[in-house]
Amino acid sequence: MKRLSLALLLAILLVPFSCGNNKVETGPLQPIVILYENDVHCAIDGYAKLAGLRNTLNDSNYVAVVSAGDYLQGGTAGALSFGAHIMDIQTAVGYDAMTLGNHEFDYYTDRLLELVGEYNPPVVCANLYDAKTGERVFPAYVIRQYGPRKVAFIGALTPETADAEFYALHDEAGEDLYDLKPETVYQLVQEAADEARAEGADFVIVLSHLGEQPIIQNVDSHGLIAATKGIDAVLDGHSHATVPGEYLTNAAGEKVLISQTGTAFKNIGKLVIDEEGKISNELIPVDSLTEEDPAVAEALARVKQQMDETAARVIGDSEVDLRINDASGNRMVRRSETNTGDLLCDAMRYATGAQIALSNGGGIRTDVPAGTITYGDIVAIFPFVNYVCKVNATGDDILAVLEHCTRKAPEVEDGDFPQCSGIRYTVHTSDHRLSGVSVLTENGAWEPLDPEKTCSLATITYCVNGGGFGKLLWDCTGYENTGILYRDAVVDYITKALGGHIGAEYAKPQGRITFVK
Repeated sequence: MKRLSLALLLAILLVPFSCGNNKVETGPLQPIVILYENDVHCAIDGYAKLAGLRNTLNDSNYVAVVSAGDYLQGGTAGALSFGAHIMDIQTAVGYDAMTLGNHEFDYYTDRLLELVGEYNPPVVCANLYDAKTGERVFPAYVIRQYGPRKVAFIGALTPETADAEFYALHDEAGEDLYDLKPETVYQLVQEAADEARAEGADFVIVLSHLGEQPIIQNVDSHGLIAATKGIDAVLDGHSHATVPGEYLTNAAGEKVLISQTGTAFKNIGKLVIDEEGKISNELIPVDSLTEEDPAVAEALARVKQQMDETAARVIGDSEVDLRINDASGNRMVRRSETNTGDLLCDAMRYATGAQIALSNGGGIRTDVPAGTITYGDIVAIFPFVNYVCKVNATGDDILAVLEHCTRKAPEVEDGDFPQCSGIRYTVHTSDHRLSGVSVLTENGAWEPLDPEKTCSLATITYCVNGGGFGKLLWDCTGYENTGILYRDAVVDYITKALGGHIGAEYAKPQGRITFVK
């Protein structure tokens, strides 16, 4: 995928955005309804109901549809098409504005820019800059007119993207390709709000993919409100919270509405600006809606047909559930060994011939029940653009990864938690000390890991040249990218090594990772 030049991209973005709503620059004063979503993560069935809700409100309101990010990744529809299926459906919906989430970069920034060039979505983002030219990649805001009043939508992207999606924002030498301005995000949003007001915006809404609490960078939606003024509402995302609507105090002592809808179209947000300019808000459970937009439903059906042609291919069968969650829905793959993590790491060793395999739990995304296993099931479990690779790592390198990535386990989720094959280890939960770290030899015996000995290590590209494993494998020698997506490595392993059948040996975690008090 070729990278669009910044000049070409800006030229594309100057073309008027396409919106599916009937908006006019003159008309009666009537309520403005802003329907919003965040962190949909490829839950595509909700789009037809989102557009259907807009249709039911159109007669007596001006209705906008916006997104606070994380729509391209998270399920089969995104993974099979590297985002194109999602853009097809969103184009049918007709968004007024959308910002970027960190997972919009999961297929690499080149792919994101390619999709923007093809579909021309109304993306706004105040803090994404080209590191080489110093120019902003997308407009900071867009102003939409609804009858006699104007609403500005400003976008803000979490600076955590630079770490979590490191591979997408840096070149192979680790040099910055893009800058998310972590030190000045609040200032950039404030400048955008001031500019929008100067252009005549009556209301300013921030589409924020910052989240409620910072994880890596000290930037979040609550801090944004406290540091700014002139913003009427923040429609937030990233932390997957369900926030029907609460009010926080801004820098001028005024109350600002903030809301999140949850994730995967659990709810649709409905913000109303009445004729007097008063703002109210509610969340509408998607399951309570029955009306669907016919055009969006048709686009959804086309996408599903295309998906079925690829995803329905039978890979084999499994007599066991492939699990990443416990019975309560906790993501155990991020805090302990799981049978699905075992399967992936075994597949990577099979693909590379490496002695050891490690992979981050965050790259393993969903449960699949026992029964027939299709390609779509495997894509749903392993949806990212992660290629299987191999490096030469010393015992010290491997110990550093294990110590760094188990330091919170099992109490706290960590996407870097290392699933494994060909190696076993014990974590002492009182002080997170490791013991009993041993590796499987060619003759099938286990021997202690030698800190000075070099081992061949299979992993995924994200854990070497991306943000995974704390970048501790960055300097390892002998890097080889197989060019095989990790999901396809699992398919090969199931069909060839397991004869198309996942048996009782994967019924539960195989005891590679032990926790003791």
